[in-house]
Amino acid sequence: MGRRKKFHIKKGDIVIVTAGDYKGAEGRVLSVDYKKDRAIVEGVNLVSKHVKPSAKHPQGGIIKVEAPIHISNLMLKDPKTGKPTRIGRIRNEKGKLVRYAKKSGEIIDK
Repeated sequence: MGRRKKFHIKKGDIVIVTAGDYKGAEGRVLSVDYKKDRAIVEGVNLVSKHVKPSAKHPQGGIIKVEAPIHISNLMLKDPKTGKPTRIGRIRNEKGKLVRYAKKSGEIIDK
């Protein structure tokens, strides 16, 4: 079994879209697909989906859902400045790797 890829974003992060139709939009990462290098971001890359009537959608019809967006088009939002930033990894006092924003030096904790 291979190791999982290391991405600069994780589930729950607030990200900003840097390219495409939703450039400049921001939202929370709902899930990350490590095999396809894509993430689903809340309120970004909405597509129309036709659904049959079911218990969840009794009427059926057309609903808007988030589609995956490529990881390369996302950057983490800096917690201090609110602008897009790159991510670095350093060891803290306990010897554990933590992420930090390269723009402000702020530690990004989960």
